[in-house]
Amino acid sequence: MPPTLGQNQYGKAETRVVRVTREGQVHHVRDLNVSVALSGDLAEVHLAGSNAAVLPTDTMKNTVYAFAREHGIASPEAFGELLARHFVGTQPAIHRARVRIAEYAWDRVPTPGEGAHSFVRAGGGTRTAQVTCDDTGVRTLGGLTGLTVMNTTDSEFRGFVRDRFTTLPEADDRLLATDVTAVWRYAAAPEDWDAAHGNVRDRLLGAFAGTYSRSLQQTLFAMGTAVIENVPQIDEIRLSLPNKHHFLVDLEPFGMSNAGPDGAVYIAADRPYGLIEATVLRDGAPSLIPVDLTAP
Repeated sequence: MPPTLGQNQYGKAETRVVRVTREGQVHHVRDLNVSVALSGDLAEVHLAGSNAAVLPTDTMKNTVYAFAREHGIASPEAFGELLARHFVGTQPAIHRARVRIAEYAWDRVPTPGEGAHSFVRAGGGTRTAQVTCDDTGVRTLGGLTGLTVMNTTDSEFRGFVRDRFTTLPEADDRLLATDVTAVWRYAAAPEDWDAAHGNVRDRLLGAFAGTYSRSLQQTLFAMGTAVIENVPQIDEIRLSLPNKHHFLVDLEPFGMSNAGPDGAVYIAADRPYGLIEATVLRDGAPSLIPVDLTAP
């Protein structure tokens, strides 16, 4: 039997668009990286080379720019929904559109006078969003990645399994650091997407800082729980937390102690690293976020 065509999609990846909105001397910036993927009745382009149902990817890129000018960018989630609905609604062969967006934040630089049009690239992670539109409706995932956090105390790791290959000593007081990647599923659209995203970020940071950690798994669950309990529009959140190991430097060969109430010196290890991943759900909610969506 000859091979058959399986799942397929095509689109335009990583269209960079910067939308500047001017309110007199006060300017606002939304800086996005937009990736579109379309699927539907597209077998003939694969099997026979017919482009009759193919919207050029260059057209997708132009649509992103045109929509940014015509509609503005109220939020990554709202902009993604506009694009996804457009491609499904205007192309008969397209039955599913997935729009993935990363937003790069800019902080305003205080300037003298009335001008407010100078910015510096913000730290603190990258906001992400994914909007999927098909004949079942629209589904929206919010997210963030690259949010680097660290606790310099209130973390331990002991009582773990040991076998003949275990060399790790138990730690009563360790430095805990991670780069947070999180994806959450909105069961209902919030009134304000930006405020909802900010609320999730604040809850994640608050739980990380406020949890005495006996394991990174415990901290992850506390972070996810803080979101589910305090953001009613969200039913599910998946977190991926690499354990960015920091090991005490052995200074005994130099006749120096590396312990005491005044602090210590650590090696920041690059790799390998532990990787802790889990989904936290509202009671009774289904688990719908793909496991590999947060994978490095």
